[in-house]
Amino acid sequence: MAELKLSESRDLTRIERIGAHSHIRGLGLDSTLEPRDVSEGMVGQTSARKAAGVILHMIKDGKIAGRAVLIAGQPGTGKTAIAMGMAKSLGLETPFAMIAGSELFSLEMSKTEALTQAFRKAIGVRIKEENEVIEGEVVEVQIDRPSASGAASKSGKLTLKTTEMETVYDLGAKMIEALGKEKVSSGDVIAIDKASGKITKLGRSFSRSRDFDAMGPQVKFVQCPDGELQKRKEVVHCVTLHEIDVINSRTQGFLALFTGDTGEIRAEVREQIDTKVAEWREEGKAEIVPGVLFIDEVHMLDIECFSFLNRALENEMAPILVVATNRGITTIRGTNYKSPHGIPIDLLDRLLIISTQPYTEDEIRKILDIRCQEEDVEMSDGAKHLLTKIGGETSLRYAIHLITAAALACQKRKAKVVELEDINRVYHLFLDVKRSTQYLMEYQNQYMFSETGEVDEDDTNAMVS
Repeated sequence: MAELKLSESRDLTRIERIGAHSHIRGLGLDSTLEPRDVSEGMVGQTSARKAAGVILHMIKDGKIAGRAVLIAGQPGTGKTAIAMGMAKSLGLETPFAMIAGSELFSLEMSKTEALTQAFRKAIGVRIKEENEVIEGEVVEVQIDRPSASGAASKSGKLTLKTTEMETVYDLGAKMIEALGKEKVSSGDVIAIDKASGKITKLGRSFSRSRDFDAMGPQVKFVQCPDGELQKRKEVVHCVTLHEIDVINSRTQGFLALFTGDTGEIRAEVREQIDTKVAEWREEGKAEIVPGVLFIDEVHMLDIECFSFLNRALENEMAPILVVATNRGITTIRGTNYKSPHGIPIDLLDRLLIISTQPYTEDEIRKILDIRCQEEDVEMSDGAKHLLTKIGGETSLRYAIHLITAAALACQKRKAKVVELEDINRVYHLFLDVKRSTQYLMEYQNQYMFSETGEVDEDDTNAMVS
């Protein structure tokens, strides 16, 4: 008999793509804000990481609004990595919105509206509300099904108990259906929300732990609840101001968040929401969680956006603004004036500036070690040493790109460890910027629309470097 080959099914939820910053888990600081040499995926940039740690404490305290930070440095010195480390260190509770400067010009709305939405995505509201909950251990579920089809609908009784009391509840058709969906049986500990009728299965009672010989690993055992069956529980919802704006400004409500059709939101809607949130704060129903708005490639913003940022930072509901750029003294977009980093002087004056330094050879080696581990590539010490040299002479990004390419070259020769010959092969297959520029210099006359004039030696050197 021929063997049947079953196709392998892959769990799609478990597939994780390896990104440029997927190895970063935090800023790599200890409790005294001192940066560790290699920690949480971060290497080097000790002063920049320490400064980012101080900013992080400002954000967590939540008392300082409208502060702005500029991370400035050459390309490939870890500016976005520091911002990603800040996002991971803040956790899920604190909102972290990330946009690129050029995004504002490609959206179907005005630049100021796009910036306002980005600002409001970075401000969270923690709303507290009290719900009445029935919580207890199921003693018995009795469901009476009518004998004749089409007769009266199903009815039943549910017996719940705590350590102190036991009560029998009459069940309607909807509750019977909900119990069936959750597969509730006697011995389960459940919670029923009185307002919505939602049933939540908390686990199985410890008293029933010996009833079954075989049980799945997902079965969770809990204690039988004590006190009364009916309890008041405080539920906390975390939403951003932008989500509240969208829900209140669209007829389809929160579904607009999934369709992405947010459009422009009127100022009156935002004013009403701000007033309502202020009322909730006074009543103790809600609290504001100021987050972080990270704008990468900030030099791409124009003079109108910069003047809007000046005004927006003065608002008491403003988040912490973190911007990054790799430009030196360049023209401010929308004007003929030059300024450091392409940012107007009045906005630069409001920024706390963190500078990043180029990585040393030793730091490049440590980063390459982390990336090899992340990409699951085994590499010999000689190959790593050569890759470090290449990273120092060309760029760190180019060296990182060669890791997976070298691993594929290694697979082709049916080896498991990447050696010098694999690095050498991919180095000659893929050019870096310097070699590509030199090639263009030599063969520029053969390209279309090339400048055929004489090029000075100084210009050539400048382009190559």
